[in-house]
Amino acid sequence: MILRGIAASDGIGLGRAVCVREESLDYSAVTYSGKDSEKARLQEGIQRFNQRTSAMAAEIRERVGQKESEILTGQVSMLADPFMLSQMHEAIDGGACAEAAVDSICTMYADMFAAVEDELMRQRATDVRDIRSRLLAILLNAEGVDLSRLPAGTVLVAQDLTPSMTVGLKKENVAAILTATGGKTSHSAILARALELPAVLSVQKVLDTVKDGDGLIVDGGEGIAILNPDERTRGEYLARQEAFLKRRAALDVYRNQATVDADGKQYGLYANIGSPEEAEAAAQSGAEGIGLFRTEFLFMNRASLPDETVQYEAYRAVSQTMAGKEVIIRTLDVGGDKAIEYLGMDKEENPFLGHRAIRYCLDRPELYKVQLRALLRAGAENRNIKIMLPLVTCVDEVRDARELLEQCKKELEEAGVPYDKDIALGAMIETPAAALIADLLARECDFFSIGTNDLTQYTMAVDRGNAKVEKLYSPFQPAVLRSIQNVITAAREAGIPVGMCGEAAADPRLLPLLMTWGLDEFSVSASAVLPTRAAIRQWLGSEARKVTQEAMGLSTLAGVEGYLAGSTAQ
Repeated sequence: MILRGIAASDGIGLGRAVCVREESLDYSAVTYSGKDSEKARLQEGIQRFNQRTSAMAAEIRERVGQKESEILTGQVSMLADPFMLSQMHEAIDGGACAEAAVDSICTMYADMFAAVEDELMRQRATDVRDIRSRLLAILLNAEGVDLSRLPAGTVLVAQDLTPSMTVGLKKENVAAILTATGGKTSHSAILARALELPAVLSVQKVLDTVKDGDGLIVDGGEGIAILNPDERTRGEYLARQEAFLKRRAALDVYRNQATVDADGKQYGLYANIGSPEEAEAAAQSGAEGIGLFRTEFLFMNRASLPDETVQYEAYRAVSQTMAGKEVIIRTLDVGGDKAIEYLGMDKEENPFLGHRAIRYCLDRPELYKVQLRALLRAGAENRNIKIMLPLVTCVDEVRDARELLEQCKKELEEAGVPYDKDIALGAMIETPAAALIADLLARECDFFSIGTNDLTQYTMAVDRGNAKVEKLYSPFQPAVLRSIQNVITAAREAGIPVGMCGEAAADPRLLPLLMTWGLDEFSVSASAVLPTRAAIRQWLGSEARKVTQEAMGLSTLAGVEGYLAGSTAQ
C-alpha cells in the first residue's frame, strides 16, 4: 500500500512504525477554584513551561544547532506576550479554569496563524498548538511524549513533529518521519532536514492507517511511503538509499564554489528566508545572497505594530550576516486572510484577490513608511539591501511606492539619520497583470523577481489548496512558461536584473529554460542551494537552448513535463 504526502526532507528510510498519539488532555473534570487561585495555577504552569522549554532549547542547540533551538526559545517569547497573557486572565475572570483559558486562547491564535496563506507563517500555528498541549499537560500533570528510548530502525509516525518532541530523540535510531500535518516549510520539515532524516508530511489519516510495528519505506524525495513492503521492494529501496547517500556526500564539494554552467557563465544562487535567524543557515549553505526575505514574521506574532527600531534591527541583522552579498527584502505582504487583529483589516469574501500586500500598504502610508524608513536605515552600512514590492499589478503601484520612498529619504535626510540613498526598488512579478505589462514595469523598477507560486495560481485560475483542481497547478503549464519567458525577456531588454524566488527556481527540470531565457538569479530554500548549484554546472548553453526550443513547442502539461523529465534526468 502506497501512502502519499508532501515531500519535506529528502532521503530514503526503512524501518518499523512507532506511532505517537497524544495523551488525553481532557480537563472537563477540573473545577473552577476562583480567579486568584486559577491565575496562580496558570502562572506556576507557565514558569514550569519556561524552565522545561529553556532546558530543551539548550539540548537542541547542543545536538542539532542554534537555528533549530530558536524554534523553542521563540515559544517562550510567544508565551511571554502580555497581550496573550491578558486574554487568558480575562477568560479566567469570566469563570474559566486555567486549563480552559489556555485551551481557548491558544486555539484562537493557532486558528489565526493556520489561516495565513504563507506556509512560513502557518508554522506559527504549530508553535501555538505545541504550547497549548505542553502547558495543558503541565497543568493536568499528564506525561509528555518521551522519544528518548525509540528502538533502532524506527519510522516515527505522528500527528505532527513538534520541537519539544525532538528533545532526547536519538537520531541514529530514527530511520524516517511520517506526519499527518505540515508542509515543506513547517517546523516538522525544518527539524527533519536539520536532523537529515527523510520525511513525508501531510499523509491523510496516517495514524488510522499505520499501526505500531508495521514495516515502512519512506521516500522523502518523492513524498511517498510504502506500507508493509515485500522483500523485493525493500531490496530496491536499500539500493536507492545507498545511491542517495553517496550523492549527498558528493554535493559538499560545491559549497564554496561559484554558480556557473558548463560554459563558465555565472549565475546568482540566493536563498529564501523568513527571519534573521534563517540568514545564518543560508550563509552556511553556500548561498550567494538572499533573494527573498519575507517580513511578515515581524508583524504576525505580536499584539501591536513593530516600531521602526524593531524593524531596523531585524533588517540590519540580515544585512550584517550577508555583508557583501545582496539581500532582497519584500515589504509587508498581508491580506484579508491574514487575521492580524491590530491592523484593523476587514474580513473579505475573496481575500486572495482583495485588499492585500501592496494595495493595503499604499492605503496605509504612515504604517508603510515606518517599514520603508527602517529598510533605508538598515541599508546604510553595507548598502546591500534591495526593496521588493509584493503583488504588483500596475505601474501606478510602483510609482506610488517610489514616491513614499522618496518622502522617507527626505525625512531621514532632514533628521540627519544615515540611510542608503541609492537603495534599489523592484517588483515581485506574481500576477498575470504584471507579467503582461512586464515591459512597462521594467521602466519603473530597478529589478524583477518572479514569484512562481502565485503566478501559477493566478494564471491558471486554480486554488492550489483544492485537491480537485490541484493537477492544474504546475509551473510547466505552457501558459505559465510563456508568462515567465515574457517577464525575463522584458527585464533583459530593459537592462535590469531578474531573479526567481518561487519553488520552481529549484526544480532541475526548469533550469535549462530559465538559463536560456536569461534568468540572472535563482533563489531557493537553504537546503536546495547545493543541489541547484550542481545541476546548473551540468548544462552547456547549446544543450539548454535545444531543450528549451523543444519544450516550448509542446502544447500540453503532460507533454512538457514528460519531455523535460527525460531531458534533465541525471
